[in-house]
Amino acid sequence: MSTVFLSQTADAQPATGEKIDPDVTSGHLHHLTQDQQAAFNVFKDILAKAQLYSPDRPHPTHDEPTLLRFLRARRFDPQKAFKQFADAEAWRKKHNVDALYATFPVDEFESARRFYPRWTGRRDKNGLPVYVYRIASLSGPLQKELNSVPPERRYQRIVALYETMTRFVLRLCSHLPHRTEPTPISSVTTIIDLEQISLPSLWSLRSHLQEASALATANYPETLSTIAVVNSPSFFPTVWSWIKPFFDEGTRRKVHVLGKDPGPILRTLIDPKDLPKPYGGELDWKYEDEPALDDAAKAVIGEMPKGPVVFEDGQVRSPSLPSEHADAASGIS
Repeated sequence: MSTVFLSQTADAQPATGEKIDPDVTSGHLHHLTQDQQAAFNVFKDILAKAQLYSPDRPHPTHDEPTLLRFLRARRFDPQKAFKQFADAEAWRKKHNVDALYATFPVDEFESARRFYPRWTGRRDKNGLPVYVYRIASLSGPLQKELNSVPPERRYQRIVALYETMTRFVLRLCSHLPHRTEPTPISSVTTIIDLEQISLPSLWSLRSHLQEASALATANYPETLSTIAVVNSPSFFPTVWSWIKPFFDEGTRRKVHVLGKDPGPILRTLIDPKDLPKPYGGELDWKYEDEPALDDAAKAVIGEMPKGPVVFEDGQVRSPSLPSEHADAASGIS
């Protein structure tokens, strides 16, 4: 999953061009400048003193790719990154995110995937997972079903799906062979398909889309590498003007509007065998389908697991219930 909408600066236009070639190494592990490394060290020290991070134990409380996402989001300003990280940790505690994810019902989890960006099971040429969001698929009965979900539970579903992205998909893709290894994969490539979407339909979904985007920006920063908008309708400039206030400048630069024939440009970023046929590739996959894992992923995990899972130490595992919740569940005071 990824930030589901996009924006631009007030006077700028969506990015266009003949090639998509994102910088997926600057500011990442093994590619930090001397100043960035120094800022990273300061950031970790600040977090440790605030008891928000510990590098000890068998496993640190947070992995370094996660910490760096917050630092990149604040342009390597340790104090500003600390503020966002602390706010995100408070948010996780308020919403019991770890317990929510560990106990989320499998059937409901799988059903919730239908309303949000879906992983194709494939990766782009840099090894980043490729997600697709076909907005028109949310129209009609599916939109009514979405609207019938209580707001709090809808919010929890979004959280669970972001946890899957960061704790399963990104970790799995980091484990698989990729061009930039040993640098971990910490962001995704997303195709937003606007085919057959009407202005009223898009407007009716605005609160749903904004809710997911705001959650991601605050609590899962820098998980978006590229947004490719395809099949954009004639009213897209109007939509652009609505949504641009919701995103920072860094996100705006990641947007590429490709129109009705996106294949030639998308194939510069995604190998044809990993690009779904509707977007100019060879992969027999559509938005409603389950992830079509590539051979490398199949060799590691076999098939796509159902429900909430994490990828740790080269294996798919069920998420652990936090100790205080586990004790309560077992009747231990």
